Amino acid sequence: MARILVVEDDETMGRLVADGLRADGYDVTVVGNGVDALVAVANDSFAAAAIDVMLPEMNGFEICRHLRQQGSTLPVLLLTARDAVEDRVLGLDSGADDYLTKPFAFAELSARIRALVRRDAATPRPLLRIGNVELDAAAVRATVAARVVPLSAKEFALLWMLASKAGETITRPEILTEVWGTTQHIDPTIVDQYVRYLRKKLDRLDSGVTVVTVRGAGYQVQEVVG
Repeated sequence: MARILVVEDDETMGRLVADGLRADGYDVTVVGNGVDALVAVANDSFAAAAIDVMLPEMNGFEICRHLRQQGSTLPVLLLTARDAVEDRVLGLDSGADDYLTKPFAFAELSARIRALVRRDAATPRPLLRIGNVELDAAAVRATVAARVVPLSAKEFALLWMLASKAGETITRPEILTEVWGTTQHIDPTIVDQYVRYLRKKLDRLDSGVTVVTVRGAGYQVQEVVG
C-alpha cells in the first residue's frame, strides 16, 4: 500500500483529503506544519506528498526547497488558492512536481496523486549515459563527473525519457502521458517550464547535453559536439 504524506494546517481540509485518499487505498499520514513534514519524510518512506502552500512559519515552497536541498526526490503536489502564473512558477522552481489550485474536485486531486506514484512495473532499467551525464533509474539520480545534478523526480523522469530516445523528437502529449501519467487536467505548457529547468541545470555543468526545441513538434536531447 502506497503511503501519502498530507501537509495541511486546516484540520477540516486535511481530514477531507486524507479520507478521500484512504478511500482510494492509500496509507495516509497528516501533519500540520513544515517541521513535522520534514521530520516525517526523514523517518518514513512516502510515495508522494500533497502539501498546502499557505502554512504557518514554513510555507509549502520552503518545504519543497528543504526537501530538494536534502537530496529528497519525494514527488510533491502543492495545493494552493494562489493561482497566479508567478506563484505556479515559484512552486515549480522550489522543486514541486505538480501544482493544483483550490478549490479543486477530489477526482482531480486523486488523478494527480496517481500520476505521481505511478511506477514502471517492468524490470528496473539500467544506468543510462548520454554526453557526460549518467542517469541512475533505481536511485532516481543524475550525475555529471560524480557530481549530483539536483533534479526533482519529474525533472529526472523527463530527462530520462528524452535521453532514452536521444535524437528523436518527443511531442508534448507523449511527454505528459509518460512523465505526468495523463494529458487531462494538466496545462501542456508545464512541459515547456520543465524543459527550461532542465536546460538551466544542465548548462551549469559540463554535461555535454542540450535539450533542443523542435518548433511545432516537441523536444529532443542531443549530445553537444566539440
